[in-house]
Amino acid sequence: MSEKRRDKRGRVLRNGEIQKPDGRYRYKYLDANGQEQYVYSWRLDRNDRMPAGKKMEPSLREKEKQIAADLFDKIVPNGGNHTVLELVEKYVSLKMGVRPSTEAGYRTVINLLKEDPFGSKRIDQVKISDAKLWLIQLQKNGKGFSTIRSIRGVLCPAFQMTVDDDLIRKNPFGFELASVIYNDSVTREALTREEERKFMCFVAEDKHFNRYYDGIYILFNTGLRISEFVGLTISDIDFKNMKIHVDHQLQRYARVGYKIVEPKTESGTRQIPMTQEVTAAFRRIINNRRKPKVEPMIDGYAGFLYLDKNGMPLVALHWEKYFQHICEKYNKIYRVPLPKVTPHVCRHTFCSRMAAARMNPKTLQYIMGHSDIGVTLNTYTHLGFDEASEEVKRLESEG
Repeated sequence: MSEKRRDKRGRVLRNGEIQKPDGRYRYKYLDANGQEQYVYSWRLDRNDRMPAGKKMEPSLREKEKQIAADLFDKIVPNGGNHTVLELVEKYVSLKMGVRPSTEAGYRTVINLLKEDPFGSKRIDQVKISDAKLWLIQLQKNGKGFSTIRSIRGVLCPAFQMTVDDDLIRKNPFGFELASVIYNDSVTREALTREEERKFMCFVAEDKHFNRYYDGIYILFNTGLRISEFVGLTISDIDFKNMKIHVDHQLQRYARVGYKIVEPKTESGTRQIPMTQEVTAAFRRIINNRRKPKVEPMIDGYAGFLYLDKNGMPLVALHWEKYFQHICEKYNKIYRVPLPKVTPHVCRHTFCSRMAAARMNPKTLQYIMGHSDIGVTLNTYTHLGFDEASEEVKRLESEG
């Protein structure tokens, strides 16, 4: 009977275990494909001390235990040797028929991982703590909460795919984002009536920006999303029945160019009633519209209300810049500055104004194109003391 192999401390070594001359331990095993694999550690048992100057790591027998569990569960060793970048590229390649905006988001994540060392990390080596630290570092480097949420929105399902494919045991991104980084998103507040009046008076009196007055008035008084507004064509305005037909949006993407897309949600397809003032604003826009040499057509749609100097439709980015420049110019002139005003602030202001007027929430949900009544009802939480006081007085008078 052969003598059992032992380490330098006299401990019996198991099959596949050896201790090298430098004191390091090695374990040899066959993976699921019958290929020889090796793992190493400076410690045999978890209670052993690490040699001075060596980085702490699991003991050899802790690694053996994990290998046995992986082989039993048919987990592919080393995560199939895929990197995080390769994983995301594979995940994205399987996503068919996505919106251009979603495709652009995928490209952003891939480009980030190409430049970040995290992208070259092997997927089986990414622990939950690694994922959390990486997201924290992204925020420290200036990434906003919404951007990081989008990045995690790609990595979490991509890693879940590897769990389902038995490449790894646990999804390292399966945690609540808010428990790791703080939400630094700026809450969009509705303008007060006085702020809206000052803003609109300034636009009307400014020699440069007054050309956009009617468009801005419509945004403040219809609740349209800016992508819905820029996508409107002359035929979408029903002057006879005083309503706006909304069934598409206009977007422009870096690689794709101009694109007509469906509304943000199924509820986005709707008919918005117009007031007399909104109707008059649309008439002025159409009457003042310069006819281009060649009418631009995007995916079968033509007759867009606003065109740029090249005869192409204005898009959301144009209007966001107009609003930014208006606010900057106003705040340079007047001592009391205006808060930040954007096309979405117009939409939020309209929704808040209708909520304050006690429009039926379901009616307001329809006009806004919200898919969830909760989104509409949340607008009511923005109402302040003045609205509450008016409501109490109204109920008192009715009683």
